[in-house]
Amino acid sequence: MATAVPADGSQSAVKATLWILLIVYIFNFIDRQIVNILAEPIAKDLKLSDTQIGLMTGLAFALFYTVLGLPIARYADRPGTSRPRLIAVALAIWSAMTALCGLAQNFVQLLLARIGVGVGEAGCTPAAHSLISDLVPKERRASALGFYALGIPIGTVLGMIIGGQLVDILGWRQAFMIVGLPGVAMAVIVWFVLKDPRHRAQQSSVTHPADLPARDALRSIFSSRALVLLLIAASSAAFLSYGKVTWATIFFQRTHGLTPGQVGLYFGIVNGAGGILGTWLSGKIADRYGATKRQHVLTAAAIGMLLVAPTAILGYAAGDWRIALFLLFFPTFLGSLYYGPTYSSVQGLVTPQARAMASAVLLFFQNLIGLGLGPLLFGMLSDVLKPSLGDDSVRWVLYIAASMSVIPAYFFWRCSLRLDEELDQKG
Repeated sequence: MATAVPADGSQSAVKATLWILLIVYIFNFIDRQIVNILAEPIAKDLKLSDTQIGLMTGLAFALFYTVLGLPIARYADRPGTSRPRLIAVALAIWSAMTALCGLAQNFVQLLLARIGVGVGEAGCTPAAHSLISDLVPKERRASALGFYALGIPIGTVLGMIIGGQLVDILGWRQAFMIVGLPGVAMAVIVWFVLKDPRHRAQQSSVTHPADLPARDALRSIFSSRALVLLLIAASSAAFLSYGKVTWATIFFQRTHGLTPGQVGLYFGIVNGAGGILGTWLSGKIADRYGATKRQHVLTAAAIGMLLVAPTAILGYAAGDWRIALFLLFFPTFLGSLYYGPTYSSVQGLVTPQARAMASAVLLFFQNLIGLGLGPLLFGMLSDVLKPSLGDDSVRWVLYIAASMSVIPAYFFWRCSLRLDEELDQKG
């Protein structure tokens, strides 16, 4: 088997690959999430409703991201595919389209540019998850994928801080252009520096598993009851997470009167710190306690999600924005404890030939339901509540979102009960 074989046979190459992939994922989330901090200035400039904000920040991106993610993942799973070069091309596309967002003159043009970002980003994470799973042994997989997942909070906080400062100084159009273009240069580095361990295996006596037909790959995924439960848990968690981040940035502007730059800096730091700590610890906890009893790979994720509800509601209810920011650190930390164990469990519940496809299926549901519908449905709910509550409609939307965190908590717990039986049983 070619799994756990570094690109040049050394652990230093594995570490270098993980760091480069982390940087790519940071670019991924900067370009994906910067639109959240820019949403209010864009809405005022282009005269958008809250529903249009939700559509622009979520569904426009997520629909194409999820649909294209599946065929691209099938391509990534083929033994002859260079996953690093696939990631490089994807990075160049989404970075260029992010810059083009700054040229949009109306809602339709901005929507099309955001679709382009989604098209590019569809080629990144499934290939990266598959590549990482081939580079590290399964007993360290949760930590490695948790390390890669640090790109989510780091990219989000940088997107908020950089985007917030740029929009206050230069405007939202220039913000898109400045954050988008460096990714094109990074794509060149990825293309020439990263190597795929498959190619080393093909040049040696090591045998790589044969390609798996799409039907068999999907059968491997959906035949696992644990994986189906995990898809429900992760999708509902993403629905709440994406929705809350989008509308929390607007909440601090409308309810507490902060500027986009202030929200990007203060909320970005708090949100980023909680997310980074939770994501990093999630992989460590899963590897440590899951080594003795596989059920405990997801224990922290279930408990964390359960505690999100009360801690988040306290934060949204606070009258002073400083107290609100302090309190919101805790639900962000707790809600991030699922990343590492979720991504590693997905890789361990399918055959090696279906790993990229499994990640794409997870991302399909997470992004279509989470990123696609979370900001949109919460925006529609805000429009419904606005006639009676005014700007406070966003606060009540966030109360509802926080209360719903018991749903992913339940499904993470149900999934954990099946991990002793199913995890790492397919290669």
